[in-house]
Amino acid sequence: MTHPLTSLSGKKGLIVGIANRHSIAYGCARVLKAQGAELAVTYLNAKAEPFVRPLADELGAGLVLPLDVEKPGELDAVFAAIREQWGRLDFVVHSIAYCPLEDLHGRVVDCSLEGFQQAMRVSCYSLIEMARLAEPLMKDGGTLVAMSYYGAEKVVENYNIMGPVKAALESTVRYLAHELGGQGIRVHAVSPGPLKTRAASGIAHFDALIDAAIERAPQNRLVDIDEVGATCAFLVSDAARALTGDTLYVDAGFHIMG
Repeated sequence: MTHPLTSLSGKKGLIVGIANRHSIAYGCARVLKAQGAELAVTYLNAKAEPFVRPLADELGAGLVLPLDVEKPGELDAVFAAIREQWGRLDFVVHSIAYCPLEDLHGRVVDCSLEGFQQAMRVSCYSLIEMARLAEPLMKDGGTLVAMSYYGAEKVVENYNIMGPVKAALESTVRYLAHELGGQGIRVHAVSPGPLKTRAASGIAHFDALIDAAIERAPQNRLVDIDEVGATCAFLVSDAARALTGDTLYVDAGFHIMG
């Protein structure tokens, strides 16, 4: 039996970042749905839609909308549709990040201004935009959850410019939590260990990163997207109503190791 504090029955939320069934965002959506939440799902563009729409149908998503945060007006259109159909919003899962490969694979000191700005725009600033648009819809409070990575805190070989970008994201989470806390809106970052997602495949020598995580983590294993989803569901639930501004690691203990 689901405890009343952990039940998500009646809650409505936006999931941003599903690319395929291996996506962290899909794992989160699947668990949130299982806990009773009603979902709105976005897909990046027409090329991505055939991969995302069947998953959205499986999830029973009430809204399935295009969203490229770099395209003017698309984010506003998503929140306008939510306002028109639901009139409110209880949570947002932000699980998007991007960096041009030439900048991602190079040294931080060699990163181009354009690459850095695009990485920050998609991976960090879009959370600020979503928070601003979600605020008036979260009249009774709500939760925003963003996805980070250990490379925000320590240097991870080949993570490169995404380390500073994710560090900015985690700092943004803290400031948003401070500013929105009075309205009952909570903001968190979830930091999974390395997962074999399409987005992660862009990191150079990713297999070595996977092997190192398994070897060094106290549990000697990788986590999966459903375990990340379970953490996300807890944060969205009333059971976590006293928590905000945190970065929660879901990495089989990897981050505690020296």
